[in-house]
Amino acid sequence: MEVRAVAAALVALSSAMLLSCTSDKDREQALSNNKNFGLTSTSEILLTSEAGDKMSAMPNQSFTTERVNGTQVVIQPDITKQTITGIGTSFTESAAFVLAHLPPEKRIEVMNNLYGESGANFSLTRTPIGSTDFSVEGKLGYAEVEGDAALEHFTIAPDSDGFSKAKYPGIQDESFDVLPMIKEAKSIKAKQGDGTLNIIASAWTAPPWMKDINTWFIKGSEENDWEGTGGSLKPEYESTYANYLVKYLEHYKEAGVDIWGLTPVNEPHGNSGNWESMHFTAESQNTFIKEFLGPALKESAFSDTRLLIYDQNRDHLEHWTDVILGDPDTAPYVYGSAVHWYSSTVDVYEKVLEKVHNKFPDFAIIHTEGTIDDLGKPAPKGILDPVKFQESGWFDNDEFWWNENATDWAYTATWAPNPENHPIYTPVHRYARDIIVSLNHWMNGWVDWNAVLDAKGGPNHAGNFCGAPIMIDTETGYVYYTPIYDVLAQFSRTIRPGDKAVKTDTLLGGLEQDDLHASATLNESGLLSVQLLNTTKKPIQFDLVIGAQSALITLPANALQTVRVQL
Repeated sequence: MEVRAVAAALVALSSAMLLSCTSDKDREQALSNNKNFGLTSTSEILLTSEAGDKMSAMPNQSFTTERVNGTQVVIQPDITKQTITGIGTSFTESAAFVLAHLPPEKRIEVMNNLYGESGANFSLTRTPIGSTDFSVEGKLGYAEVEGDAALEHFTIAPDSDGFSKAKYPGIQDESFDVLPMIKEAKSIKAKQGDGTLNIIASAWTAPPWMKDINTWFIKGSEENDWEGTGGSLKPEYESTYANYLVKYLEHYKEAGVDIWGLTPVNEPHGNSGNWESMHFTAESQNTFIKEFLGPALKESAFSDTRLLIYDQNRDHLEHWTDVILGDPDTAPYVYGSAVHWYSSTVDVYEKVLEKVHNKFPDFAIIHTEGTIDDLGKPAPKGILDPVKFQESGWFDNDEFWWNENATDWAYTATWAPNPENHPIYTPVHRYARDIIVSLNHWMNGWVDWNAVLDAKGGPNHAGNFCGAPIMIDTETGYVYYTPIYDVLAQFSRTIRPGDKAVKTDTLLGGLEQDDLHASATLNESGLLSVQLLNTTKKPIQFDLVIGAQSALITLPANALQTVRVQL
């Protein structure tokens, strides 16, 4: 089984990794820009690594005009691509609950490390509309009165009710909740020069009375042949649900929070009824947007809110964009597409991203959710490697995150489709590879899931525990900044909203396909930021080629490096 799993992983990686130029023709094309940018030295080199570096400064390197061969990263600053909306992580009730266990001064320190200029300075984020699996108790919405089609009783009070010490004895601040968390982040941003905080809101479901199952979700069981469901909108409530989403925007606006983007529902394919969800097909979502949500937004004060379709795994994106963006009556209401990464632990689906961009170049693609999921979950039936399936030792242990220790729901599962897409993987590599390769293939922004979770990876009312950039022992108050935090912080601080992706080619020069990944962005001031990932246990030397000049760079083992050059 071990040999087959490794072989399958290599097959998946070979189709998923960043394209490299290996032929003489490709090499010539990549090196054809002979413009001399007058470079003398890199401006800054930052390193985060398994060896313990956390955005550590490395010595700058000089540029020469000597011809180079071998491993090269070729940047063409004159060929700019998509505009970046930001890098970040998400607000959830679970994150707020965990933070509420800290004394306020310690919580504010954590929040500053997430949103402050001297911290990660995250600029793009996401928040749920109502409850998710990452709600403390779940089954939470804003229209609890059944049949209230006029939404007279709509309220966002559940987002600021807080958590009582009587019920949860470890709580330090009973008033802290997801809306106060967002407001605290906004207050941090308001005190700094770059105050960008673009928030995408996503609903997991409509209130139960609007759905054909009349409940939040139905779990799979022997009685229903293990076919759980989140249900679908009743036709008579499609207009009501559109107004429900607009009401959310209105109430958040009144609370002082502007929502930048909106998705009609999270994961419209559903999750087999394991927690809150609601089903759409591409065709039914198209009708919903065209006839209800699009007009409702256009006629409201929120016509500028960016509507993102789909909000699920990348492998099915092309069908959804064909149906919705290909409809001339629907497309004017839509800003772009939202995608997740759960259909593979190794494949970035860059071919899908390229196809969708080529068909619909005027529409954004934003990654709205990714996490290390099923963390520590015992293996169900049909798992051939139950020991590795159930992870352990992730809390306060950087080694876990920098090495092949993580699995997902389909690892060695006899019942899983495409099991080759789900080998064991290195958490840091999955994050950094996904961001770098996505930026090379038209991704405009990238959002992680929960910003903060407890040491177990919760709370999660469905038992779907996950990793997070920051994990906190709620009994002791110990705050663990995982290597995922360090990596996301390095990306976020060096890739800012308004930057443009730049054409980047990697000439591997004998390296394996997954050894080295690179992408680059350029800001308005001409500062080029080149992101580099070394997935191997040895340093990689390469030439950074910019026009007619190059600099010899050493990328240490198992590391993320950012090389910045002022043009």
